[in-house]
Amino acid sequence: MSGAVTLYTYFRSSCSARLRIALHLKQIPFNPVFINLLRDEQSSESHRAINPSGTVPALVIQKNSGTPVTITQSLAALEYLDEAYPQTPKILPNDPETRALVRTLAQIIGCDIQPVTNLRILKRVASLGADRAVWSKDLIEDGLRAYESIVAKSAGKFSVGDEITLADICLIPAAWGAERVGVDLAEFPVTNGIVQRLEKEDAVRLGHWRTQPDTPEEFRVKQE
Repeated sequence: MSGAVTLYTYFRSSCSARLRIALHLKQIPFNPVFINLLRDEQSSESHRAINPSGTVPALVIQKNSGTPVTITQSLAALEYLDEAYPQTPKILPNDPETRALVRTLAQIIGCDIQPVTNLRILKRVASLGADRAVWSKDLIEDGLRAYESIVAKSAGKFSVGDEITLADICLIPAAWGAERVGVDLAEFPVTNGIVQRLEKEDAVRLGHWRTQPDTPEEFRVKQE
């Protein structure tokens, strides 16, 4: 497939990071449009016209003809990329059993951890008197315990065997978020090993929250 690819992204958004990593992994050129969540740019009328949920990311593919394809949920966008851009590496295995395993791991991150620890929810629980960091840490640890239990049986170099899959693309941004709230990844040794190996991958480095053009200077690291 050809056509311009645009990604509406925020440097610290774990869901945006998933897509940045996948696009770099598949070597798909894309144009980033930066949406500052702290300035509430995601709630603007212009952004809601693209993503009615008022969130990031949004992936927009302008085909050579016809209406652009707009996908506003990261897991759906990741699966779309694997189907529409079938060049290697594939991020979903071919056989249904392994594919289901990869999706299960991805959804532990995408359903059990990320939605209840994102900025929108943290603002709401803070207004109810909850400690945002404690809330996030407890829920992330619960999810990582489940992840660890499964990858203890499925892991090779990465979460399922020796190739990067959808599960890994979801895991690594979640690990960054976990570390920010004080989760000790060493408590999850198999998962932690996977994270350490992922950190060495070029696509992960390019998609890292600390290397983005919209990353504030105090957080930014230079690419080697």
